[in-house]
Amino acid sequence: MQELPLTALPAEQTERADAASNRRRILAAATELFAQRGAACVSMQDVAKAAGVGMGTMYRRFGDRAGLTFALLGERHRVFQERLLHGAPPLGPGALAAERLHAFGRARIALLDDGEADMLLTTADPGGSTLRGPDAAYRTHLAILLREAAPALDVEYAVDTLVMAFDARLHLHLRHERGWTIARVQDGWCALADAWLAAGAR
Repeated sequence: MQELPLTALPAEQTERADAASNRRRILAAATELFAQRGAACVSMQDVAKAAGVGMGTMYRRFGDRAGLTFALLGERHRVFQERLLHGAPPLGPGALAAERLHAFGRARIALLDDGEADMLLTTADPGGSTLRGPDAAYRTHLAILLREAAPALDVEYAVDTLVMAFDARLHLHLRHERGWTIARVQDGWCALADAWLAAGAR
């Protein structure tokens, strides 16, 4: 049985206790401020003030706002991947592959909707509309489930189309420019997954 590879463990596991404490405070402050104002309206100075740390600590630890944003996203995805590996079904192990596909797609889109899409588009990375590290792990997860449920499927192509639907720009366009509900976006992703399963079933 293959397992989904986790992203790298947090640096705080090998850093000093005071540095780890500062890191947790900074990320907690950033989470709260991003949720209140939106990522584009929060500066490094805002987060430093809320966390009670100096700007030197902020820049040494994260470099810039993009670094802080990716650190925050990394924490969120470590929790999410832990749910995939060890959580309750159908998101975690123990359910049929098709059920796990649906649960994964709905949960991944919920993360995008919960500020992630907005955060990705505020980073300095011009290609930052997806998360390269976690998305590589999610591609593996999707491929395992698709091969189990639809052995005759062109899995590589199917995975590409399913992951493209998690693009931050696309998500914000559908939600805010087109006015779609999150349920419609999630249902559409599940319908796409079902179409691939039907095409590849023996």
